[in-house]
Amino acid sequence: MITIINLNASVDKRYEIQDIIKGKVMRAKGVYSAAGGKGLHVANIAHILGEDIITTGFLGGTTGEFIENRLKEIGIKSNFVKISGTTRECLAFITDDLVQTEVLEPGPFVTEEEKSIFINMYDNLLVNSDVIVASGSVPKNIEANIYAKLIEKANRADKKFLLDTSGELLKEGIKAKPFLIKPNKDELEMLTGKAVIDEKDILKHIKTLNQSGIKCVIVSLGAQGSLVCFNGNIFKVTIPKVKAVNPVGSGDSLVGGFAVGIERNYPIEKIIALGAACGTANAMIKENGWVEMKTVNEIMEKVKIQRI
Repeated sequence: MITIINLNASVDKRYEIQDIIKGKVMRAKGVYSAAGGKGLHVANIAHILGEDIITTGFLGGTTGEFIENRLKEIGIKSNFVKISGTTRECLAFITDDLVQTEVLEPGPFVTEEEKSIFINMYDNLLVNSDVIVASGSVPKNIEANIYAKLIEKANRADKKFLLDTSGELLKEGIKAKPFLIKPNKDELEMLTGKAVIDEKDILKHIKTLNQSGIKCVIVSLGAQGSLVCFNGNIFKVTIPKVKAVNPVGSGDSLVGGFAVGIERNYPIEKIIALGAACGTANAMIKENGWVEMKTVNEIMEKVKIQRI
């Protein structure tokens, strides 16, 4: 089973507008609401791929109820801690040029008792989980080393922990040696303290992180594909050109594909192809963190993986 942690879930509202002009009234051509947060995007993908999953984290208020009801409609199992605070909303504005502008609320306050309930729940879920995924930010009063603590528990139980976050959460998290991380260029610079000028720098840094004990390091290159370092082997991944409709959630979809491939013990090349196909397929439809299975299978055949 895959356990997917989304500590700072959100109701994602996506507005389709022609352009953003400061100080002007802008009318949306379309508005869409969904159960959101990076972890829930991962959960969508793993569920569509047919994997046994459960989601957890914190939910509160009417927005929390919306998310819980939406997950039930989709058929995703969940076990969230109910909190007295209110789950946040996040706004994404997609202009006609496909540029995405986001406004992200900070998230609710979580009490010490609610945190303790979550930790106990996590310990119980860990028993029957093979892969754990933690994605995204955390509520505003959760400590920066929360993911590190969860990773340490997973490592002691010999479970694979995939971490996709940023800032201090990522910096603290890698100290506990997660199985997988997916930093971008800026995060690589933060983690290594060195500039990233070109692809050679990326290759050097992901190899260093891999040698530190993180078995899989992925750096997305957007439409150009990605670079993956797995157990000392580096792969350059090229994806087919597609007509992008909505880029929101493509990185999360990639992580979802990796999680499923790892859960199924696929060979690394097949894991990479599945992850790349999910990330690419997500960009082809309007809904955040969503794919069509037929499209994923078609793209997998076209993904090129070169060992370098």
